[in-house]
Amino acid sequence: MQIAMIGLGKMGSNMARRLAAGGATVFGFDVSAETRNQLAADHANIRSFDSVASLIAELPSPRVVWMMLPAGEISETMFGELTALLAPGDLIIDGANAMYKDSQRHAKELNAKGFKFMDAGVSGGVWGLANGYTIMIGGEKDAFAMAEPFVKILAPASDRGWIHAGPAGSGHYVKMVHNGIEYGMMQAFAEGFALLEAKKELNLDLAEVAETWRHGSVIRSWLLDLTADTLKNDTKLEDIQPFVPDSGEGRWTVLEAVELGVPAPVIAASLFQRYTTQGKGDYVAKLLSMMRNAFGGHHVAKK
Repeated sequence: MQIAMIGLGKMGSNMARRLAAGGATVFGFDVSAETRNQLAADHANIRSFDSVASLIAELPSPRVVWMMLPAGEISETMFGELTALLAPGDLIIDGANAMYKDSQRHAKELNAKGFKFMDAGVSGGVWGLANGYTIMIGGEKDAFAMAEPFVKILAPASDRGWIHAGPAGSGHYVKMVHNGIEYGMMQAFAEGFALLEAKKELNLDLAEVAETWRHGSVIRSWLLDLTADTLKNDTKLEDIQPFVPDSGEGRWTVLEAVELGVPAPVIAASLFQRYTTQGKGDYVAKLLSMMRNAFGGHHVAKK
């Protein structure tokens, strides 16, 4: 029950804490000395290392290394560093929000060198430490046998909240679609509460409405719980900028829908709405205004 956790950000650090509380010994590394040392001070089952090389040297074989790093260049660099240090038979688990096609490529490259690989989609956010994480993991059965004890600690319970989804790439594919659905659900809640807020003459208490819907309603959900908590504290949201980033998985879901010819209009619309909040729809709006002026003489608002 010894595992390395590389990347101790919001998700990685709490995953390390949950693993340690579940009886595993966690070998932790992060580029931030303050972060890794604080984590080691939090729990006797967590050991902190100042380099990946020193961590791998201490971790007993066969090694299990779980990466919780941003997808892309940072993860690619770490793959290169790990393959120079690990031995055949060791397992690398990629817990980033990576594109599933990249995970399929990583599996092929690592397997050719004798390493085992699994891709893990992880959901649960900052609440995962207390409530457990939903784990969607892909890879070969022998690799999963090495990962399974740790997956069961991380999950809400040993018999639920996790799935060995299939071959390499399947974990990140399932997580990608999960996040696409999340985009659509969030957009629907936001639009619904905007309609409630706009009906001024009814003087609706949005926090009370949200709390009421949480109990017995068809739309009750964890997202609604979080929305209700937000509205209890701040209904007007006057200090919040109307800017919503997109992490990449929403657009990958839409691209996959196009490739497969599967209609996903709600997910697509929610993705495009995020682009609008980022100012990427400004030119569209300006040109629409000019068109209305050109054919109908309608007023054009100037800055």
